[in-house]
Amino acid sequence: MVEPVRAAYYRGTGPASQVLEIGTLTDPTPAPGEVLVRVHASGINPADVKRRAGWGGMQMSHELVVPHCDGAGIIEATGAGVPAARVGTHVWLYNAQGGYTQTGRAFGTAAELIALPSAQAVPLPDGLSFEQGACLGVPALTAHRCVFADGPVDGQTVLVQGGAGVVGHLAVQMARIGGARVLATVSNSKAAEHARTAGADAVIDRHHEGVATRVLALTGGRGVDRIVEVDFAANLDTDIRCLRDNGTIASYSCSSDANPSLPYYRFAAKGLNLRFIQGFSLPEPARNEAIAFIDQHAPSLDITVGAAFELDDIALAHQRVETGGIGNTVLRVRAC
Repeated sequence: MVEPVRAAYYRGTGPASQVLEIGTLTDPTPAPGEVLVRVHASGINPADVKRRAGWGGMQMSHELVVPHCDGAGIIEATGAGVPAARVGTHVWLYNAQGGYTQTGRAFGTAAELIALPSAQAVPLPDGLSFEQGACLGVPALTAHRCVFADGPVDGQTVLVQGGAGVVGHLAVQMARIGGARVLATVSNSKAAEHARTAGADAVIDRHHEGVATRVLALTGGRGVDRIVEVDFAANLDTDIRCLRDNGTIASYSCSSDANPSLPYYRFAAKGLNLRFIQGFSLPEPARNEAIAFIDQHAPSLDITVGAAFELDDIALAHQRVETGGIGNTVLRVRAC
């Protein structure tokens, strides 16, 4: 019997308070290779907010869109080709809507039920709540790729720009687990404490200290081996000054300027490397490595839920992501 499913959705891009609606949709059915998940929590990332807002000229790919790529819940049914034994498994979800350059799927995790490919429903590590599980997809996969894309970091020094952000906070922890010395930049005292509790060896307040000067002092003038970068354009000059010869920037965002100017010879003079990280488009081996890392180290990771909203308050949740705040923002789709 088909039953209505409660969901949040939008029919056009724009401000959260104007375009987001709450209503009912048709109960989804898992296709071959898919699972049907009862969503308990839906994670909200900047990418979800940008899509809904029409950031950078983004257009609607579907007539109606249920937002959010990340979530967590319980598998209720399986499609053809998926073992029935998966039913009842607690899982976290990633890439529910696909990447920026893909038409993707119309139905994300801001709904009571979602059908999606079985591989994108990963067993939830023991000890994590559904709300924490909803924070793993984009933040944790991106952080892992930023830290480890160019090999082990044991014995290296890593600078995390934005060490209190949802990706940066996890990057600090992952780099420490990997054996690195970790420096982190922050923008205020509350963020500084958040980065310190994640394990940063030194925290730099970018509003009150010269970041490059402090980094060079902390490294004896050598510079850092790698930088995890939250805003490539805004920090480009600083990053070049902070990196040792042949160091690497792993940049996962550039919100301040979508078309930054690259000072080629400043990069070339030091033999620097630039890697672009897109959490929606990880190579399969890298994604599998990240999932294995998360499963192994989940008990020791601080996955901070900064605020949890009810489904009816999704517009307020989106506004929190837009204005910023410590920790991840999630929706309680079902009592967790």
